[in-house]
Amino acid sequence: MPIKLPSDLPAYDVLSKEGVMVMADDQAARQDIRPIKIALLNLMPKKIQTENQFARLIGATPLQIEFTLIRMSEHQTKNTAAEHMESFYRPFEEVKASGEKFDGLIITGAPIEHLEFQDVTYWQELCEVFDWTQGHVHSTFGVCWGGMAMINYFHGVPKHLLDAKSFGCFRHRNLAPASPYLRGFSDDVLVPVSRWTEIHQDDLDKHDGLKTLISSDKSGPCLVEDAAHRALYVFNHFEYDDNTLKEEYDRDVEAGKPINVPENYYPDDDPSKKPLNRWRSHAHLLYGNWINEIYQTTPYELEKIGL
Repeated sequence: MPIKLPSDLPAYDVLSKEGVMVMADDQAARQDIRPIKIALLNLMPKKIQTENQFARLIGATPLQIEFTLIRMSEHQTKNTAAEHMESFYRPFEEVKASGEKFDGLIITGAPIEHLEFQDVTYWQELCEVFDWTQGHVHSTFGVCWGGMAMINYFHGVPKHLLDAKSFGCFRHRNLAPASPYLRGFSDDVLVPVSRWTEIHQDDLDKHDGLKTLISSDKSGPCLVEDAAHRALYVFNHFEYDDNTLKEEYDRDVEAGKPINVPENYYPDDDPSKKPLNRWRSHAHLLYGNWINEIYQTTPYELEKIGL
């Protein structure tokens, strides 16, 4: 089944050309089933790129998905046209006031790792989002900084600043092959990493309710399950496109910033060669498994979510 998107959202054309099944509102209205309602709280500066990445993954599942884009209420983005934000995004305060509930919510990362959580301009509202999920979202997926922020809010797990950026495609171990979120996963998984901070396993071990599902000897914990809060936290970037790390590298080189060539990304670690995507299949598995687990466990009646 396809993902339902507004026909004038850029992702609609992008995914259609890639062969991902998408449907417009009028088509969805003819489907006599309840779609799975997934929201994306997009904190990334390049909104459209991030929309495409996550819509591509959740749109590849065999279920009809209703996709909602959410933004922080007062924060104004400088990298995406105001017309786009006005046309396709709903401020969180509006969503909260409506009493609307969702089967799933993805909270993206944000390039603000150097800041203490409390110093982020929208931290107070984001904490409201975290609390709101407990009564209005069946399952929440925090990604990179979004996951670090959520696990810090609920458990006090700190993020630790790195001396150098963790940057590249690192090998990870599947620690929980029986987890429904890791169905079909290999024992050894390659995952893109791009961050200046990390989470330590020792800090996670202090909390009985946190279970690490995927981890790397080089870049630390990657995927953590928090069953009590119906949440997953992933600190790396399964959703990245083929060229996302390249774009980050080229941007920093052009700006004269100190940056290492992303490890294990370019053939022979040579930036003049085209990078190879070796994580795409696991990206689809992870988000497909998450959607499937939501479908198997969410109440059919939306108003019962969170009760």
